[in-house]
Amino acid sequence: MRILIAAAGSRGDVAPYTGLGARLAAAGHEVTLAAGDTFAALADRAGLDFRRLPADPRAHGSAAGGRELMRTAASFVTELGRGFADAVAEGTDLLVLSATTAPLGWQLSEATGIPSLGAYLQPNTPTGDFPPAVMAARPLGRTGNRLAGRFALRMVDRIYTQAVTELRRDLGLPPRSTGALRRRLERADWPVLHGFSTALVPRPADWRPGLEVAGTFWPYVGADEHLPAAVEDFLRAGPRPVLVGFGSMASGQGERLTGIAVRALRRAGLRGILQSGAAGLAADGDDVLTVGDLPHALLLPRLAAVVHHAGAGTTAAALRAGVPAVAVPVTADQPFWAARLAALGAAPAPIPLRDLTADRLAGALGLVTRQQSYTRAAARAARHMAGEDGAGRVLAAVERMARGKAEEAV
Repeated sequence: MRILIAAAGSRGDVAPYTGLGARLAAAGHEVTLAAGDTFAALADRAGLDFRRLPADPRAHGSAAGGRELMRTAASFVTELGRGFADAVAEGTDLLVLSATTAPLGWQLSEATGIPSLGAYLQPNTPTGDFPPAVMAARPLGRTGNRLAGRFALRMVDRIYTQAVTELRRDLGLPPRSTGALRRRLERADWPVLHGFSTALVPRPADWRPGLEVAGTFWPYVGADEHLPAAVEDFLRAGPRPVLVGFGSMASGQGERLTGIAVRALRRAGLRGILQSGAAGLAADGDDVLTVGDLPHALLLPRLAAVVHHAGAGTTAAALRAGVPAVAVPVTADQPFWAARLAALGAAPAPIPLRDLTADRLAGALGLVTRQQSYTRAAARAARHMAGEDGAGRVLAAVERMARGKAEEAV
C-alpha cells in the first residue's frame, strides 16, 4: 500500500511516527511522512519519503492557557489546513493520522474516498477512568470524568472550526461541523491505535470498539547511530549522570533553568547532562555536559535518572530504559503523564515548572537516586513495555485493511 502518515506539532509530536513508518516500509509498504519542514531530515534518516505540511507551532508563539491557548491552537491548525490537501499525493491508498491531523484528514477521506485510521499519542476519547489528558484536571469521578472529556472534545472542535470550514469549501464538500463528522466516525467504530503503553494507561473498559492501546511508537534509530565521542567520554568518566531537559518547552528560560539544574545537581552530589532544547540550557564543567538532540534509546539506559517535562515520548523513553524520573510538567498533556509516572512509583510527585527551585529539584533527585523503589518501579514498567509492539499492531491493522480492500476489488 501507498501510505501517508500525517503528523504535526513539535519534535515529540512527529518523531514517534518515523519508527512507525520505518516498520511499515520494512513490511513492503511505500510510506511517506507529511510533517513540518524541520522534520524532513528525520524522515530521510528513517528511509521515508517526505511531504511538507504548512505551519510551524513555534511561529504561532506560546500561550499560558485559556482563551489565549485556544487562539494560538486555532491559528496553527487553520494554517495547517490551508496546505493539508497538497500533501496527499495522487495514488495514496491509506491515511494514517495523528490526533492533530485527524480532523483535517477526515475531510480529505470524505472527498477522495481514501480510507484512514488514527495513530494517536494521547488518550483523547472520554472515559470514566480519568479526566481528559489535555486538561490537567483532578479526577472528577466516573461521571465527571466523562463529562469533562466531552467538554474537551467540544473545545477541540471549536479550535478546528475555521480550518475545517475552509478545507471543506476548497474540496467542494458541503458544510459540516467537525463534531458532526467525528460523531459519525465514532458510530462507525473508526479505528484508532494509541501509541502509548498499557503500563501507563490500560485500555478503558468503557471505550467503544475500534479504540485500542497498541504500545509506544518509538522514534527511528538507525543501526549505525551512536552517541558522540564527547558524550561517551563523559559517561565513562564517573558515576551515572542525570539528564535534565525540557524538550520543546520553556523557551526563553534557559538561564534560570540552567542555574536551577546545576545547583540542584551539585547539592544532590550528582553529575549531569543538560539537553539544551527550546529553553537553551547550557553549562559545562567537570561534572556537567551540555548536549543537543540525542537518541533517547542510546542515552537513557546509561543514566541514573531523568528530569523532564513529562511529554508522552520522554515519559515512555525513561520507563523503557528502566530509569526513574523527576517530572516537571508545563502544559497540555504533560501533567497527565507526570501523574501517571508518580502513580507507577517511577517518579515522586511532579514539580510544575512554575514551582521549580534548586532545593525542590535537589530533594527529588536525592529521592529517586537513593531510594531503590523508584528504580524498581521503572524496571517493572520496562519489562512490561518490552512485551508490547505498537508499530507491529499498526502494521497488522494496515494489512487487515489492505486484505479487505483486495477482497472488495475481486
